[in-house]
Amino acid sequence: MIKVYHNPRCRKSREAIGLLEKKGVDFEIRHYMNDEESMTAKELEEVLDALEMDALDLVRKNESLWKEEYKALELGEDEIILAMIEHPRLMERPIVVKGDSAVVARPAEKLDDIL
Repeated sequence: MIKVYHNPRCRKSREAIGLLEKKGVDFEIRHYMNDEESMTAKELEEVLDALEMDALDLVRKNESLWKEEYKALELGEDEIILAMIEHPRLMERPIVVKGDSAVVARPAEKLDDIL
């Protein structure tokens, strides 16, 4: 099953959902920005493994919160993961996971890499 870490307020995230629907792909939506569906550090580590990227590569570095509170700090991998768990808007999105593979579907056509 494909899992989409989705923020409905994000245009890119909505585009990815639309493309999956257009292709007739079954998927599950995870509203990771909601407290009820927030990610754990372990889950984010697994997603990063599937993405084959370091935590810093998943950070939205133009986000004002990142610039104001984290950019000037020398943070390790675990600290960056905890920052994204505490503030999920710091994560690039949408993240689409299929098995052991994942992509940040920006643009939505990147979905073809795992479909």
